[in-house]
Amino acid sequence: MALVMLGKDPESPSGGSPTIYLDDEKDTYLVQGWKVEETERLKVMDIPGHESVVEIPRRMVQFFMELSQETKDADPEVKKDDADPDV
Repeated sequence: MALVMLGKDPESPSGGSPTIYLDDEKDTYLVQGWKVEETERLKVMDIPGHESVVEIPRRMVQFFMELSQETKDADPEVKKDDADPDV
């Protein structure tokens, strides 16, 4: 497994969480965050039994943008459209 740490929350008091990783073998993201356990919030979402929900601060979205648009345009493996039926 080839996990690449993309970034940790710069405002985390302990410096350890939340964290964003890229699994470059599976081409997926892994998100370490705070467990969402509030019933009111969870019942608004349709969460299958094999999934869970974690929460991260909005400022963490910057770490999902690890590829510049220029790199994406040059990479034939990157989808050119936003349609992904598996998401």
